[in-house]
Parts: sequence; C-alpha cells; structure tokens
Amino acid sequence: MQAYKLKGKIDATGHLTLTQSIDLPAGEVEVIILQEVNTVTEPVNLTPEVPRAQREISKDSRHSNIFSDWLAKAPPVSPDFDADQARWEALREKHQL
Repeated sequence: MQAYKLKGKIDATGHLTLTQSIDLPAGEVEVIILQEVNTVTEPVNLTPEVPRAQREISKDSRHSNIFSDWLAKAPPVSPDFDADQARWEALREKHQL
C-alpha cells in the first residue's frame, strides 16, 4: 500500500473534495480523515476533583508513582516537535504503508 497525505474540504452536503491533485491509477482506496482542531485559548483544569475520603486514603498508601519517576527522567520534548507528523508516521507504521 502506498500512503499519500493531501488536503481537502467537506462541503455542506458531506462530500469530500480534494484541494490538491494526485496522479493515482483507478481503483479502490482507503481514506483516513484527520480534522484540524482549534486550540483552546483558556486554561483548562484537567485534574478532576478527588473526594476528601479518597485523598486521605491515598496519603496513607505506600505506592510509588512509577510514571512520575519515569517522566522526571525523560528528556524534554524538542521545540520543533510536530505532533501531526508523529501521528501520521504512527498511522503509516501501524498499517504498514
């Protein structure tokens, strides 16, 4: 399978229109659609409120947080990291394109 990344638009009737041309032979294709999402401008609190009873229990537990130790040792993410490109490469690897 050969992979291509193209830009397109979906009109009000639900039809996909490619805004770039591509030279492909006639035949069936598999389409994966990734929609761009607007970034949130207001900060969002992603930590859920934990009931007081659970907070007191977790204070007494002796479990270590493996992920926080691992993240503390992990190298920082490069400032030129492109999340969309990483997703695209993961999809290509997953489907062996």
